[in-house]
Amino acid sequence: MNSPYEFKREDAYRFAHEHGIQTFVKGNELHFMRCPYCGGGSSGRDKNTFAINLISGAFNCKRSSCGRTGTMITLHKDFGFSLGEGIDAYYDNYSRFRKFKRQAEKLLSKPAAVQYMESRGISQKVTELYEITVKDGQENVLVFPFCDEQSNIWFIKYRNTTFKKGDDGSKEWCERDRKPILFGMNHCNFENRTLVMTEGQIDSLSCTEAGIENAVSVPLGKNGFTWVPYCWNFLRRFKELIIFGDLENDSITLLDDMKTRFRGRIRCVRKEDYLDCKDANEILQKYGPGAVRRAVENAEPIKVRRLTNLKDVQRVNLAALEKISTGIPALDKLVGGFYYGQLIAVTGPRGDGKSTLTSQFATFALSQGLPVYVYSGEMSNSIVRAWLDEQIIGKNYMTFNTNLGRYDVTQEMYECLQKWDKYQQCWMFDDLWAQDQDSNDEETDTEEAEKDIVLETLEEAIISHGVKFAIIDNLMTAMDFSANTDLNQAQSVFVKKLSRLAKQYNVIIILVAHPRKAGLMKTLTNDDVAGSSNITNLCDMVITYSRPKDEETDADRIMTVLKDRNAGHTDYDGFPLYFDAASRRISSEKSFDWTLGWEPDVIPLGEDDDIPF
Repeated sequence: MNSPYEFKREDAYRFAHEHGIQTFVKGNELHFMRCPYCGGGSSGRDKNTFAINLISGAFNCKRSSCGRTGTMITLHKDFGFSLGEGIDAYYDNYSRFRKFKRQAEKLLSKPAAVQYMESRGISQKVTELYEITVKDGQENVLVFPFCDEQSNIWFIKYRNTTFKKGDDGSKEWCERDRKPILFGMNHCNFENRTLVMTEGQIDSLSCTEAGIENAVSVPLGKNGFTWVPYCWNFLRRFKELIIFGDLENDSITLLDDMKTRFRGRIRCVRKEDYLDCKDANEILQKYGPGAVRRAVENAEPIKVRRLTNLKDVQRVNLAALEKISTGIPALDKLVGGFYYGQLIAVTGPRGDGKSTLTSQFATFALSQGLPVYVYSGEMSNSIVRAWLDEQIIGKNYMTFNTNLGRYDVTQEMYECLQKWDKYQQCWMFDDLWAQDQDSNDEETDTEEAEKDIVLETLEEAIISHGVKFAIIDNLMTAMDFSANTDLNQAQSVFVKKLSRLAKQYNVIIILVAHPRKAGLMKTLTNDDVAGSSNITNLCDMVITYSRPKDEETDADRIMTVLKDRNAGHTDYDGFPLYFDAASRRISSEKSFDWTLGWEPDVIPLGEDDDIPF
């Protein structure tokens, strides 16, 4: 018999968590620090011997004296591990149910049952076919036998046809400790791969009365799904399921639950075809069998969550997508600028200037009116600000400080920059926050606390301050990672969250990611980004920035575009960039005197200017 349980990766992680066992992922296996069966031997020294395959769910312990093997079902039986509602019942109770003994080859429908069913629009022929009868000595108690495909009776449901609320106990009830199955299973034609499901037994019989094959109903109402494991193989014989539940509060019962349980195509009766009625039987009584039949025939495919039709997708002109200038003409020419909603990875050897490049991107974003968010995990905010100040002000507004031996920004220029309205739209992750946390609570793991809130702070900045351009420098310092977490998995989760933020809020996010050490002495590729391959897979653009390997070039740096999901433009050979140490500005045209809109009306004297009098 096929199992109703299908392995889910999260079940393996949940089992480890419930037993307090640390894990790590290696390949396709979840390795446990200790075996839940043998604990690593009497001394507990044998570690990492137990693993669960994350594809199949099979497990084994490599200790020869233990050697336990099995599946998640084995763990359910051995440790009481829950596999989910209904699934547990299948493995725990399957053998304890007893079927009813038939006293005759076919139950006889008593006149009282026929009479009541006719009052509901159900013919004597259908009533007798489904063996509907009444209890001996209680003609007001209708009996519905639930039979499997071999006509074995496993479940019986009773209905008080003269029920009065307040006077009688229950309107419907069933035999205790019997296996719940679907009503009408024994009358299904399996050559017809479409199954119709209703909530009530009289509703499924109404479908039969209307000439519809394969109409069944659930045994325990709209909220009872303990029948699923026992009808699993039966359901698998159908390719299509039509839901004809009760129309209550503008929603159709059974639909939401069966969407997660049935593996084939699902259609649902349209609300307008209920004709202001509650269920199939009311439609039958008021409008006849033709209306019931049309309701089933007109059933529409349900809208699948996270799925849309191509015709409903708004057409986008890629050339007209909103974007901003990168500030580097050669890059703008190649990719057209940075598009809103993009996650852009910048990689390159350590010390080659990735932080300088990304901070310059931020200056151009500010100049174009975009509120900016900056997180730096390696530099203090004061240093980041000093770099931004120099890149925004530029060499033309700086003076040479002979004491420092370098160009410097005068106090006058700083004060002028402070008044620039766009400069006040740059927001930074507060690097003093961790220090405050540390002083307030000595037990706070400030490093982990900071990692947990980097993205939370970014989202709050997007919502509260309208941030449209963000820099995360860099991946390893920003992501949530601990000793109990697999590194590649943590990277994938973090980058996936970044990508979702970019698209959800239509913002541009720059992510700095270091390359693998093996990539430092050769031309970088997407595969050279350190960590999970999902990093570059999830990014919309991948840019490398590094020192030139060719000694004949006069360029200070080489930029390559390894991936451009929007336009599809790449440049693996790269183009030259030049660096002005005084202003920290980077250019593709050997010119560093651009203006960003903050500049004062009077241009100050440079070191070589002559006094004009």
